[in-house]
Amino acid sequence: MPQAQQIMCSVNNCHYWGKGNRCEAQQIFVVSDKFADTATDHIDAPQASMTQATPVNNCMETACKTFVPKGSYMASADGVTKQQ
Repeated sequence: MPQAQQIMCSVNNCHYWGKGNRCEAQQIFVVSDKFADTATDHIDAPQASMTQATPVNNCMETACKTFVPKGSYMASADGVTKQQ
């Protein structure tokens, strides 16, 4: 039986960050930096299937669109919920 996927993240000022550097977002959306620079903060995992692929050459060219500052009023703006 496959194990549940675990996303690790050390950005502890993110709304979805959890103890042990675990991402507690139910969904995440990773894109190219180029796309992230032009996309609004409202584009996140729920819109991923409607977004074109954004290939990159290495991990330094990627960005997590799911980041929301901890305590921010924007915590529910991306349509992603925090796991309980």
